[in-house]
Amino acid sequence: MRKQLLRTLALWIIPPVGALLIRLIYLTSRKRFHLPKTVPSEPVIFAFWHGDLLLQPYLYYRFRKVPKANVLISDHFDGQIIARIMRYFKLGTIHGSTTRGGAKVLIQGLKSLSEGYDIGITPDGPKGPRHVMSDGAVVMAQKRNAKVIVFHCVPSSYWQLSSWDRFTIPKPFGTLDFYASEPIDLEGLDMETAKALLREKLMERAF
Repeated sequence: MRKQLLRTLALWIIPPVGALLIRLIYLTSRKRFHLPKTVPSEPVIFAFWHGDLLLQPYLYYRFRKVPKANVLISDHFDGQIIARIMRYFKLGTIHGSTTRGGAKVLIQGLKSLSEGYDIGITPDGPKGPRHVMSDGAVVMAQKRNAKVIVFHCVPSSYWQLSSWDRFTIPKPFGTLDFYASEPIDLEGLDMETAKALLREKLMERAF
């Protein structure tokens, strides 16, 4: 009973505080954006490592003036908190895992792409192992012929948690370098080749 009460309080308190802290980090930092030359007007899959999730909404805003995206989020308690934070940035969420009983969440992701939504995905989420690719991004990209754009946020200084994903929190008053790859076409590639290609791109600026 006490645990449930604490979780309920956390779901009310942490999301607005978290959203405020994210905005403060962004607003107090110098920003540099390194963007692709072209971005498809049709729905795109944006991929980034789980530990690099915190400031990615601001990079997404550089692609779409009107945000229209669903982010795949764990249905665990920490995922519920992240989902509520995403609402403050006008982003929808799809709950579930692409690695454990993932058929349902993949179907929802495919449906969202068909409805014109971009998809945000952490290929090593929701519980790792860190920097190990799941199949979800490749499956959705190939079934909907959607391009994949890889995101990175590289802060000049940061805290890194001891969690499985080494979750990174940029320190205020530093410099944030946002990187987005050119759209990646996975059509015609076998699963392992496509995953290896995406992982290579994701590891280019991983830390």
